[in-house]
Order: sequence, then structure tokens, then C-alpha cells
Amino acid sequence: MSSMDAVNRRSFLKGISMAGALSAIPETAFGLGSGGGSIAHEVAEASQDANAKPKYSIKFAVCGMSHDHIYGMVGAIQRGGGVLVAVYGEEPDKLAAFRKRFPDVKMVASEDEILNDPTIQLVLSSTIASHRAPLGVRVMQHGKDFLSDKPGITTLEQLADVRKTIAETHRIYAIMYSERLEVKAAVKAGELVQAGAIGKVIQTINIAPHQIEQGGGANNFAGGASKRPYWFWEPDLYGGILCDIGSHQVDQFLFYTGSTSAEIVESQIANVNHPEHPKFQDFGDMVLRGDRGLGYVRLDWFTPDGLGTWGDGRLFILGTQGYIEVRKYVDVAVKKAGNNLFLVDKDSARYMDCNNVTLPFGPQFVADVVNRTHIAQDQTQCLLAAELVIKAQMNAQRVTLKA
Repeated sequence: MSSMDAVNRRSFLKGISMAGALSAIPETAFGLGSGGGSIAHEVAEASQDANAKPKYSIKFAVCGMSHDHIYGMVGAIQRGGGVLVAVYGEEPDKLAAFRKRFPDVKMVASEDEILNDPTIQLVLSSTIASHRAPLGVRVMQHGKDFLSDKPGITTLEQLADVRKTIAETHRIYAIMYSERLEVKAAVKAGELVQAGAIGKVIQTINIAPHQIEQGGGANNFAGGASKRPYWFWEPDLYGGILCDIGSHQVDQFLFYTGSTSAEIVESQIANVNHPEHPKFQDFGDMVLRGDRGLGYVRLDWFTPDGLGTWGDGRLFILGTQGYIEVRKYVDVAVKKAGNNLFLVDKDSARYMDCNNVTLPFGPQFVADVVNRTHIAQDQTQCLLAAELVIKAQMNAQRVTLKA
């Protein structure tokens, strides 16, 4: 195509109504589909009956609710057959909100009441991030399994204590990496990868923008829907940007590549636009190298209100025979619905609406508690993800951009 042809085409596209005339133009007019590949739009079917009665039932408790992720965690375990029997929290505002959401649940006066209750099999917590691992150790020492919000561990010393306690007690220490475990399109991506849909995975790229405070109409039970607490701004308490929200992304890197060992090639952090909180980190990225694949992660706290949700999270999985893109929470400027998956291979380009996919984590994790298995989450992989982000955070180069 000549440069003049390109200019004329751009002028034409600018001059027509994007809502009307453009929709009537065949794809071949712009060179789309000219290579012989087909385009398919489909709705992914549920891999299991979402309304099926859970196979197992356990009693669980919540101990600490500093982050609103606790609501998603509780929901997952309830879907799996868990019965919430007790709640303890130290922040009056968080406790009041939780009581409003679950008015019939028993509120206890101390952590010890939960730890010493022999009928409770599992404890969930989204307490301050740096407090989660010590709590998890106490929970396991009292003969219970533990499910932490991410980051589940913030220092290598905590990690060593967790691994030691697991070995001594044979309890489960799980971390809710919800951007994979509780996102339907991410679940579908895992099914496709494991089925060989794109061949051998070479690399994952995770773009993970976040919003510090959501605009009007935000979900009252979602992180960012209320004012951020004091500990949100302190890396020693929240773990730093790579350890905190990067936990999700490194979990995905390990899972989709199948890597059982990995290293951080390089990492960097910055506070670009929050001088009122000098220790805060609002940007970070890292490069990973695993024994079965490569990875890149970018994290930030700059999602603008105009997006309409807390972040335009995207996952790219490159394979030897194709690639997958997941637009998790929105298809920006196209539609507000999330769980959008795109797959390209030698035969076609496919779009999949994954909103009907069943989330397996809750039932699988409850079954793990009952059967002493690790189907919902591989224990070694879970802790390797935590180790990698701690090391990425520890060794990150701090970057200062000029004004």
C-alpha cells in the first residue's frame, strides 16, 4: 500500500460514522481476514454445573478483615460448601461493614476464640499484609488450615517460618491469588493452555493497572471503594508494589508456563506522583526467567476514573502455535463486561465470552481441606510465587523520574 493510499484510507475512516457506516464495511476492505483465517465469536460453556450442590462442608472463620478482598474470599469458600461460623476483626469500621454484610455470623472478642475452637477447620484473613504470615503460622499450629489474602507473606523470614510450620503440622497455607483463581477468563485460559491450544508456552506478559480510590458507584465490598488505610502507604506493612499486587502476576507466570523454578532477572520501583506519601510505590515492573518460560510484569496505581472499573488488567500468553490475550475486567471502549478472551492460532482468530465459566477454586479448596490434597492450589507453587515477589521487591532498583 502506498503512503497516499494509507492517508486516503485514514481520511475516509475519520469521515464516516463509527456507529453506522463503519459497521457496514466488510472486514476485507481493511485487509482483515485476507490471509485466509476465519474469525469466530463464541460463548465459553461452563466446565461444571455452577448450581451443583457442594460435595463437602466445612466450618470456617474470618480473623482480620483489613482489606475488602475478604468478601471475595468468603464467597469462594461458601460456594465450595464452607459455613462461616465466627468472625474477629480489630478495625471497628471494617467490622461494622462485615456485620452488615453477614448479620447472622457470630462476632467473637478475640483471635484466641477462633484459634481454640476445635470445630473450625479453616481460617481466612485479609488483615494487614505484614501480619498475615505470623497469623497463618499460629493458625496452623492450632491444627487449622489458612487462606490468606495476597500478599500472603512479606519477608523471607516469614516465608521460612511458614515453610517450617507446614512441614511440622502438615497444614495448608494458601494464598488467594484472585486475579487467576477468581477470574473466569483466566480460568478458561488455563484450560486452553493445558489442552495445548497454543502449543508450548514461551512467555507471559501481565499488565496490571490498579486504582487507589474508585469513583462513584463502586462496589462497596471491593478494594478501593473506600478510603485507603494508613498501612496502604507503608511498604513495611503492605509489602511494596511488587510484593503486593505483583503476587497475582507472578502466580500467573508460574502457572501458565508450568515453571517449577524461576528467578527475577531485574526489577524496578518508583514513586512517580505521590510525594505526600514518600515511601509509597505507584509504579513497578519486573522480568522473570523460569525453567519452562519467561515473564514480564508491569504494575501501577494510575487507572483513571474514565475506565469505569478499578483496572484494565490484561494477560498475554505466547505459545509456539498461537497466543491468548485475556482482558479481565473490561474491553476498553468496546463494552463494560469483563472476562474477554482472545485466541489466535494457525486456523482462526477467536473471541470467547467467558462469563459463563464456573470458578473451581472454592469447591476444590474445600475438598482439599477435607481430603488433605492440593488440587485447588499447588502448595510449592504458591510459596514460590511469594518468594519471587519478595526477592523482586528486595532487589528492585528505585527509579526517580525528572519532573
